Amino acid sequence: MNKGNLYIVATPIGNLGDMTFRAVEILKSVEIIWCEDTRETAKLLAHFDIKKKTTGLHQHSDDSKIIKMIEQYLGEGQDVAYVSDAGTPGISDPGGKVAQLAIERGVNIIPIPGASAVTAILSVSGFPTDKFLFLGFMPHKGKGKYFDQINESKITTVFYESPHRIIKTLEQMLAVVESEREVVVGRELTKMFETIYRGKLSEVIETVKEKVKGEFVVVVRGNQ
Repeated sequence: MNKGNLYIVATPIGNLGDMTFRAVEILKSVEIIWCEDTRETAKLLAHFDIKKKTTGLHQHSDDSKIIKMIEQYLGEGQDVAYVSDAGTPGISDPGGKVAQLAIERGVNIIPIPGASAVTAILSVSGFPTDKFLFLGFMPHKGKGKYFDQINESKITTVFYESPHRIIKTLEQMLAVVESEREVVVGRELTKMFETIYRGKLSEVIETVKEKVKGEFVVVVRGNQ
């Protein structure tokens, strides 16, 4: 029996209008949907009137569970879709492990592209984007080596940060990266209170302090 297809499906990062027609069609066509959080995915499926069985596979799922699911469904010829809570699976979220284990077992993987906070903020940054460095989420500790990398990098750098740590992270970066370096900070991209801050690092920190709510994406211009 031929193995089923695994579709890696991008979903909106906030605005449900960003869901693609193809993504909806795929989610309606597969036998089962694997997801980062079944509760979040249930909201998405209800909005688009998609009635499918879902199973949670997240960053804390054991490899053995994922492998068992691959063999049970894909190995038996059934098509499966994987979605994360928001954006493109595998880009700083647990979808990467699912894809890796499926590839190792000879499964055909098909990308269904769509929303991504990284490409969204880069497209409006005004900085060079022919080359860029993506650092994912900043670690809680040991940020210094990343800031050194940003300070020395001649290409644009992008990273994610939570509302609880955004100010501390930017202030720590200021101690390493020159205060005149240009940055763009996106807050709540595609959502009702989307805000994009632009300016010198030292100035943007003060502006961001006025509204520390929502998820953040930070873009730093390369060292000129």
